[in-house]
Amino acid sequence: MKKILVIQTAFIGDVILATAIIEKLHNFYTDAKIDVLVRQGNEGLFKNHPFINSILIWNKKNRKFKNLLKLSKQIRNAKYDTVINLHRYASSGFITLRSGAKYKVGFNKNPLSMFYTKQFPHQIGNGLHEVERNHQLIADLTDQTASKPKLYPTKLQYDKIKKITSKSYIVIAPASVWFTKQVPKSKIIELIDKQPKDIDIFLIGAPTDKTYCESIINNCKGKRVVNLAGELSLLESAVLIEGAKMNYVNDSAPLHLASAMNAPVKAFFCSTIPEFGFGPLSENAEILQTNNKLACRPCGLHGHKSCPKKHFKCGYDINLLNEVV
Repeated sequence: MKKILVIQTAFIGDVILATAIIEKLHNFYTDAKIDVLVRQGNEGLFKNHPFINSILIWNKKNRKFKNLLKLSKQIRNAKYDTVINLHRYASSGFITLRSGAKYKVGFNKNPLSMFYTKQFPHQIGNGLHEVERNHQLIADLTDQTASKPKLYPTKLQYDKIKKITSKSYIVIAPASVWFTKQVPKSKIIELIDKQPKDIDIFLIGAPTDKTYCESIINNCKGKRVVNLAGELSLLESAVLIEGAKMNYVNDSAPLHLASAMNAPVKAFFCSTIPEFGFGPLSENAEILQTNNKLACRPCGLHGHKSCPKKHFKCGYDINLLNEVV
């Protein structure tokens, strides 16, 4: 194979996990040109990536379908040998179909997968991690063992983080797009107040999380907590996470950043469960979840904007008694 396109136009966490595919393909086809297609906003994950030849970007927010048609033409003209589609929706299926690649592979949940060379099931809850589910698509092209996700921050990004970290620190990513994936604010405040005075604490998140993080800080008992929400790029956040004594994250993108950097991590699972296959992959990793058997948990594959049962016990019942670094 000379030219390979990997498609993952879903969310940040999905793209981070897709880097495992790139690792494996590069190991087996060192001379191949590997391109990636991502949605606009996720391209920063591949800046200066040593194994990526080109980053293709789909702007979904402005003239979505016009951009889709333009992109499909660009991809067809690139004449890829192989297209690997990790996305399970019709838009990416259309791109895959239109690519003209000799070998097209993806999941059978994609409505256009009938036109692929090969298609594989994507089954949640069968004991496989998402990187293992993804690896099914390239096992015939490589081997049977999935690689782990990996990111490649630059020296400049390491230098920036070095300037703001002068001593031992922990990182907390308290927010999530979904309320029921987000451990309650009172739990984060409890966690911060337990930490020793000689350790720094950094809160990270998207620009939209800045106010939420500030409200957490305002309710803490005088600890040195720095609000970095919206201040760091994805790869800068990855560097900060890598150097932390411990990272506390929800079932969201920062969890996968920790996996990609093999950083120590403790992951809160509230309404969702690790058995869905999106748990941490770091060597030093732990799941923090309720020990109580709740009939309503899990309440879905993804989070909700509010607790369907109005009590959110899956979040409030998480025990932080021993969480002192």
